[in-house]
Amino acid sequence: MSQQTRKPIRWGMVGGGRGSQIGTIHRNAALRDNVFALVAGAFDIDPERGRAFGLELGLDADRAYSDYKAMIKGEAERPDGIEAISIATPNNTHYEITRLALENGLHVICEKPLCFSVQEAEELLTLSRSKDLIVGVTYGYAGHQMIEQARAMVRNGDLGEIRVVNLAFAHGFHSEAVEEKNPATRWRVDPAFAGPSYVLGDIGTHPLFLAEAILDHMKIKRLMCVRQSFVKSRAPLEDNAITLMEYDNGAIANVWSSAINAGSMHGQRIRIVGSKASIEWWDEQPNQLRYEIQGEPARIFERGMGYLYPQALIDDRIGGGHPEGLFEAWANLYRRFAARMQPHDHAAPSDISNLIFPDIEAGLEGVRWVENCVRSANAGGIWVDYR
Repeated sequence: MSQQTRKPIRWGMVGGGRGSQIGTIHRNAALRDNVFALVAGAFDIDPERGRAFGLELGLDADRAYSDYKAMIKGEAERPDGIEAISIATPNNTHYEITRLALENGLHVICEKPLCFSVQEAEELLTLSRSKDLIVGVTYGYAGHQMIEQARAMVRNGDLGEIRVVNLAFAHGFHSEAVEEKNPATRWRVDPAFAGPSYVLGDIGTHPLFLAEAILDHMKIKRLMCVRQSFVKSRAPLEDNAITLMEYDNGAIANVWSSAINAGSMHGQRIRIVGSKASIEWWDEQPNQLRYEIQGEPARIFERGMGYLYPQALIDDRIGGGHPEGLFEAWANLYRRFAARMQPHDHAAPSDISNLIFPDIEAGLEGVRWVENCVRSANAGGIWVDYR
C-alpha cells in the first residue's frame, strides 16, 4: 500500500452524530490512512447537541456548525476551509446537500441512495462533471479485498460464460415493528424520509453494486419485482422484495432484499455461476471466497495470500491469516476517494486506478434500479425495460 504524500484532505461531515453507527464507520474509515482530516461538522438536527458532539471530537468551536448550510457557507469564507464533505443523514436530504456542496466546489461522499429519482441523479452527475468534482457513494462492502479477487476471476475467464447471479441481503432485525421504539429505524420506513422504498434502496442496492462491479461487462436489460409489507404499518414501503433480472448477455439474476428474515444476522451473499465454475462470497465471512469447479473439490480462497490475483492484494494491510472487517473495507474506499480527489498526491495511478470505485454513476444506477423495481412492483410485478 503506497503512502500518501500531501497533507490530508480537509474534510467535514453532515450528520453522523452521537449514537450514529454509520457516522462512526465514516470517521474511522476516513481517518485510518491519514488521507482525510476532520476539521468541521454539522452533526445533528439539534444544533446544540451537534455542536457539543463536534467539540467532543476535537473540532474548534467555530467549526462545529448548527447545520450544513452554515457549514458550507462558513468554510467557503476560510482560507483553510474544507475540501470535501461526507453526508450521513436521512435519505430525503441527500440530493439537496450534495447539490449545494458541488455548487460550492466541494467533493462529496454520500450515503446511498444518492437521491430519490433518476432525474435528480442525472442533475447531480452533470453538475459534478461541470465542476470537475468527485462524488463517491458508500457501497462499503465493495472495499473488501475478495470482491477484487472475484472481479479478476471473472475477467480472466475462470468461471467461463456467466449464466446465473444470485444476490441477497436479507437480515431479520426488523421482523417486528422495532421502529415503534427506535427513532433510528422509524425514518427508514417513512416515505417522507426514506423515499419510494425501504429494503430495496436501503440494503438491496449493496449486493446489486457488488454484482455491477464484479460483472462490469454485463448490463441489466429488464427486471421484474414484487414487494411486500409484512409488518403492515410499513406500507406502502416494503420490508421484503424479490427482484428477477435479465442481463444483455442472456444471464439471469435474482435479488432478495429483506429485513424480516427472522434469525438471519446479515444474510448478504453473492453467488455467480458460470459455465465452468462458480464463486460465492458472504459478508459475514468477508475474508474468504468460495471457488467451485464442476467435478472438483471446493476451494476456499483466503484474503492476503500470494495465490490471489494482484488486484486482490493491493489493499492488503496485515497479511493473510489476520482477519479484516468492515472498517478496513470502508477505509479502502475512502483511500480511493482521496486518490481521485487529489490524484497526483495520494496514490500512484498504477496502485489503485483500476480498483472498484463506487462513484456518482454507481449512485445513479442504484437509484435507477430502485425506481424500476418500484415501477414493476406497483404495476403488479410485471417485466419492465431497465432503460
